[in-house]
Amino acid sequence: MEKKENAPLKISSISELHQILQLPKPLHPMISLIDNTQMVINKDMLKRNFIMEFYKISYKFSENGKMGYGQGYYDFNEGGMMFTAPNQILSTDEEAYYHGYTLLIHPDFLRNYPLAKTIKKFGFFSYDTNEALHLSDKEKTIVVGLLNNILGELNTAIDEISQDVIVSYVEVLLNYSNRFYKRQFITRKSFSNDLLTKMEDLLDNYFNQQETLTKGLPTVEFLASELNLSPHYLSDMLRNLTGQNAQQHIHEKLIEKAKEYLTTTNFSVAEVAYQLGFEHSQSFNKLFKKKTDTTPLIYRQSFN
Repeated sequence: MEKKENAPLKISSISELHQILQLPKPLHPMISLIDNTQMVINKDMLKRNFIMEFYKISYKFSENGKMGYGQGYYDFNEGGMMFTAPNQILSTDEEAYYHGYTLLIHPDFLRNYPLAKTIKKFGFFSYDTNEALHLSDKEKTIVVGLLNNILGELNTAIDEISQDVIVSYVEVLLNYSNRFYKRQFITRKSFSNDLLTKMEDLLDNYFNQQETLTKGLPTVEFLASELNLSPHYLSDMLRNLTGQNAQQHIHEKLIEKAKEYLTTTNFSVAEVAYQLGFEHSQSFNKLFKKKTDTTPLIYRQSFN
């Protein structure tokens, strides 16, 4: 396959995207629901990356009914959803192999509604493509029903209530998606447990091999990259599995290692902080007290 052009194509409006995809003008300038089965694929555009200044919510189903994940398959292959926030770089290479629906929402459409702020709390807008939401038949019926309700409202003569109704449908769609993701974390618990074990091993090796001396404190981004996950997906998965996000797991492992240093070595508190990757011992003291309700020095003295 030919290499993509370096500079992503920036798309500022939904109308502009419709024009690129050779679709009729959108029914509303700030929100559109596209039936991908009606699209004419422009092969030249598949070689480009895009940056769109609006939200994109896609429900897709595979032509062959199977969607791979790593060495196996997704637990539900009846349909999948993907969410992207404005100004993310999107690739269209895989789009041609799937059909379904795409909901486009410009942030201005949500302005003056509470959803304009709360939509940013849905972490799945930052998930990677391979972390899509996979729907059961029952869940698919709910999602498609909501999308059809939005389409029906768009096809109705616009009045002063239209925007209120559509925003309400979008909010319900996002809340259901959040519920379905929580279900997905549960149904894929064995997969999640494997990731948790790998993450624990990564952190153990990071501290035991003293990578903190050259790389500093481990970050959520580092763990996510090593596990081939997005940071938001990793944290959300861990929160549903253990009640703690990725940053809290890092802190837990860090405090565990700090206690080991404080009880088995003669390092000063400042030296312990340095060994753990802290630039300033005050930051270490503050975190240790927050997590243990005592200072490193008092903790050490309690063992003497």
